[in-house]
Amino acid sequence: MNRALRPFARALVRSSDLLVRGRAAVHGALWVTANRDQRQRSLSSWRATGAVRRSALSAAELSAILEEKISGVEEPFDVNEVGRVLTIGDGIARVYGLNNVKAGEMVEFADGTKGMALNLEQDNVGVVVFGSDRDITEGSLVKRTEAIVDVPVGEGVIGRVVDALGQPIDGKGPIRAVQRRRVDVKAPGIIPRRSVHEPMLTGLKAVDSLVPIGRGQRELIIGDRQTGKTAVAIDAILNQKKAHDENRPEKIYCIYVGVGQKRSTIAQLVNRLEQADALKYTCIVAATASDAAPLQFLAPFSGCAMGEYFRDNGMHALIIYDDLSKQAVAYRQMSLLLRRPPGREAYPGDVFYLHSRLLERAAKMSDTAGAGSLTALPIIETQAGDVSAYIPTNVISITDGQIFLESELFYKGQRPAINVGISVSRVGSAAQPKAMKQVAGSMKLELAQHREVAAFAQFGSDLDAATQQLLNRGDRLNELLKQGQYKPMPFEEQVCVIYGGVRGLLDKVPVSRIREYEAAMLQNMRSNHGDLLAKIRQEGQLSKESDEALRKILTEFIATFHKA
Repeated sequence: MNRALRPFARALVRSSDLLVRGRAAVHGALWVTANRDQRQRSLSSWRATGAVRRSALSAAELSAILEEKISGVEEPFDVNEVGRVLTIGDGIARVYGLNNVKAGEMVEFADGTKGMALNLEQDNVGVVVFGSDRDITEGSLVKRTEAIVDVPVGEGVIGRVVDALGQPIDGKGPIRAVQRRRVDVKAPGIIPRRSVHEPMLTGLKAVDSLVPIGRGQRELIIGDRQTGKTAVAIDAILNQKKAHDENRPEKIYCIYVGVGQKRSTIAQLVNRLEQADALKYTCIVAATASDAAPLQFLAPFSGCAMGEYFRDNGMHALIIYDDLSKQAVAYRQMSLLLRRPPGREAYPGDVFYLHSRLLERAAKMSDTAGAGSLTALPIIETQAGDVSAYIPTNVISITDGQIFLESELFYKGQRPAINVGISVSRVGSAAQPKAMKQVAGSMKLELAQHREVAAFAQFGSDLDAATQQLLNRGDRLNELLKQGQYKPMPFEEQVCVIYGGVRGLLDKVPVSRIREYEAAMLQNMRSNHGDLLAKIRQEGQLSKESDEALRKILTEFIATFHKA
């Protein structure tokens, strides 16, 4: 009995029949078993002494006091809405009894496995299981968590490898996260955004000169398997190291989302980033091939939520989805098992919305919204170069440009194997540094003309001087665009390399010696002309003086290089 009620209970035991009846009226029923004669004698005695006149209360007053005291008593209790599993199989559970569950809400099974409610039907709920369903049986209890799926975000996830639910899988202990965020939220509207205007340099000559990427842009990387798609994205991560080492305000945090990759591939990637000291500003979200389809579906959204933390706090982030083809396949598997109607290529009708709502969350925010940015590099794998398939065309239409990688170029030794003719950046030119625009402005046209002329040059050797000149220049430009894997190049050095090719200074250098020239020239620039490199980097453009100085340096160097 509550302590507050004990004095009243004692008074009632010692009180008269009137008080006993008053308590019985409040509580419902209290049976009086004392001897009637005893009660009458006691009542007569108390009346004689006047005790009742001094202390007895009327039934109405007593009822009011007790009701007031009882109403203030709150006993803590825990009630969970639970249901039972009707059927379970292929990672999908049909649950009966969760009448108030929300779409996208996390539920918990009796063995601790988490799931997400996706299909809310009239008599049951379709739940996708995040993990193995081996220990879930028919009749197992399922309880609501009353929480939409969320993940830890903040600088605590940087340097860590986590699964799709944000749980660490790298053996480095728990994550010290500042807060949690829902994985699937609405993308920013039009007013908080700003047009893309700041460069996001990848360190790849072919990308930064011909297909420039800006902060807040969505640039698709598309190509067949084994054409170097992931290598392009990893180079972009490695290129951010210098900004972090110097702690510049424009430094970019990186998030890599691996969907359906082999565990060995993820381990190699982590090792590569650790060797380059790039893991200190990178988070890896891994939903490997051995993970359940719902986790592969969820991983890109989890990574995006982590990236949005930086975007919304005035910082910059880069997120790589490797790759969205596998996410679409996982979503198709889930949808078919949930008995949703299939559409083209058996994908559900909302597979376009799946990718559009994910990629629309990449944005450059306005100054009033913090001026942060989230840049997305989604990757799509094609089958035999077929870019007209359902998922590739969907993602091409959503993104702000695409980088096409071709197997044919890859096997010819043109690496990165970017087809510059059909690769495009729809908004990146506004963000391209002016110095790069000055030197690479005409390069795309020259390469396109070279590709066209090269096709006809195979059939005859009788070519006029202008055509021969075009072929020679194009061969040297293609050679200049080659670059070693995991060797990103600073922007100012790219300007110096491309300057020599576009301005015709390399027309007399044999194609076979172009790579040798590039290495020697850069070594000379770093050793003897570091001030000019620093000036180009700081100004972001080639002034008349810088242009003349660079031309003079390169002309003199090429003259000595010929003699070597």
